[in-house]
Amino acid sequence: MSELSTSTISIEAPLATVSELLFAFDRYPEWSSSIKAAEALARDEQGRITKVKMTIDAGMMKDRVTLDYDWSEAPAKVSFSLDDADVLTAMDGSYELKTIDEDTTSVTYSLTVAASIPIPAMMRQKEEKKTIDAALAQLKSALEA
Repeated sequence: MSELSTSTISIEAPLATVSELLFAFDRYPEWSSSIKAAEALARDEQGRITKVKMTIDAGMMKDRVTLDYDWSEAPAKVSFSLDDADVLTAMDGSYELKTIDEDTTSVTYSLTVAASIPIPAMMRQKEEKKTIDAALAQLKSALEA
């Protein structure tokens, strides 16, 4: 697996508010233009989503994926990995949240993907970065509206 592409953004909202929207994976179509559909398939005993099926349309990355979420480092970090997909062979990433002050939260999104079709590394990394930056900007916009 290749190196992760990563971006960080500051959002003018408390950590709890950011977490509530960011970790409601089945609500992504409400604020993320890249996620066309999302359905929670499994939850843990605390009600947190542990498996979600999504339809993604993010530039070159178009697929139906099922992702598994790892809450072992929550609330500071939630990681995900690909369980199943039509085109992608890997999709790993994480969201890291840090309190800057009581009304500001830093969100770092890391992502790497691999597809069944050959894509040059530089092009793949450019698309990952574009996808990450768009997702963070849309999250910020949804929370600061």
